[in-house]
Amino acid sequence: MLGLSVWALEFDLSVDEEIRKNYNPSKLELEGLPPLPNIKPTNPAPQSNPTPQTVTKPQVPKNTLTPADKKPVITKIDKSTAIRLKKGTKFKVRSYQTISDSTREGTRISFVSQNPVTQRYVTIPQGTVFKGEIADSHTPQKTGNGGLIVLEIDSMVYKGSTIRLNAKITKVGKKKIFLNNIKGKRLYWKGVAKQIDKGEKFYKKTRRTSAKLADNPVGILVSPVPTVTGMALYAVNFVGSPFLALFSEGGRITIPAGTEFEIKLIEDAFL
Repeated sequence: MLGLSVWALEFDLSVDEEIRKNYNPSKLELEGLPPLPNIKPTNPAPQSNPTPQTVTKPQVPKNTLTPADKKPVITKIDKSTAIRLKKGTKFKVRSYQTISDSTREGTRISFVSQNPVTQRYVTIPQGTVFKGEIADSHTPQKTGNGGLIVLEIDSMVYKGSTIRLNAKITKVGKKKIFLNNIKGKRLYWKGVAKQIDKGEKFYKKTRRTSAKLADNPVGILVSPVPTVTGMALYAVNFVGSPFLALFSEGGRITIPAGTEFEIKLIEDAFL
């Protein structure tokens, strides 16, 4: 049934007959074309040894984490459409520079996060750069007061944008930090004990001197003098040790590069 329509076709060949009367189909291709040019074959030039191409390896980007001299330019964020990092979020980071109580106020400090932190709609990846500033510092002072470092964390680099932060340091290594103040050991009471020990050592020395004098018939008359002097000085040191300890200094602070810190957001941050 499908083949019946094919047999019903009739071809009109009258047009072909008219073309054959007026044109020679075998000459049609050659009549309108120009003659081909005569081209002498030339010997191909010998190929020289190809010069080896130098393959340039892709340059691996170096660690761009360097101390910043100035405060970064903060990216403006529309809080109505931004993703919020909640207040109280903590990040474990490592310092990039050595920090000490002699580091000048205003020095910029950089940190690198050690693990990702995930919240709703966002993950802060490992290797994120945090930056801060030395807000206050001083070397050990009298009265047994140790050195001081106050660090303020003010920004984070996220997907090429610098995000404003308000954060503080809560841990250095395994030591908890209160009020964002990293303090050297206060050695006042140690200074008190040191002054008492000085008086006791001097007293023991004078007693040994008195014992030697007592063995001599001539020196037996003056043998009590060293012991009495030692007792007097011991009493002065014991009673005056709280005052004398005021002239002693506290402990120094030196935090080497690579030390682990814990950063905690004081306010919400917006990405």
